[in-house]
Amino acid sequence: MGKLTVIDHPLVQHKISLLRDEQTGPKEFRELVGELAMLMGYEVTRDLPLKEIEVKTPVAMAKTKVIAGKKLAIVPILRAGLGMVDGMLKLIPAAKVGHIGLYRDPETLEAVEYYCKLPHDCAERDVILVDPMFATGHSINAALNLLKKKGCGHIKLVCLVAAQQGIDLIQKNHPDVDIFVAVIDDHLNDHGYIVPGLGDAGDRYFGTK
Repeated sequence: MGKLTVIDHPLVQHKISLLRDEQTGPKEFRELVGELAMLMGYEVTRDLPLKEIEVKTPVAMAKTKVIAGKKLAIVPILRAGLGMVDGMLKLIPAAKVGHIGLYRDPETLEAVEYYCKLPHDCAERDVILVDPMFATGHSINAALNLLKKKGCGHIKLVCLVAAQQGIDLIQKNHPDVDIFVAVIDDHLNDHGYIVPGLGDAGDRYFGTK
């Protein structure tokens, strides 16, 4: 079973509270999403392999460690997932970026694919799938199916606000995927929105609400 990690660092929890506030405008919302992605990225990349090298300091030679050439890809689910990409890239600038476009059918709440563009060597990379909201899990489930169809074997999922219903779906359908969230909220309403959540992340990020 993939590991579920709730990142309860005080800075993460503080910024989630600011993100929830309906008074938070698009500019600050965008900044907060990027900052949260970067803060969560520290935990997500904790298991990156290291190798030892030697460098010359101003004082002496030093044996020290660097990341051992791990190939990574960051894949946001459009459109709200775009907001988490820059924060992740600040930590891992050599990562390649793919995009998966899905929208939720308002009647069935099922995910419908409209775009998929991934790095040509995606199957050789560890993939970090990002989406701020983890509600029913249908969009994330569809994105994971797409990634696996393309040969991606090692995938981590990073979301800001989750509902247990979505987590249960992904753990059932994709037990090999490690899940990282900042908070797990109470429930979903009749429209599939997380309660209390923070509203529509895409609308708030892009100012289209």
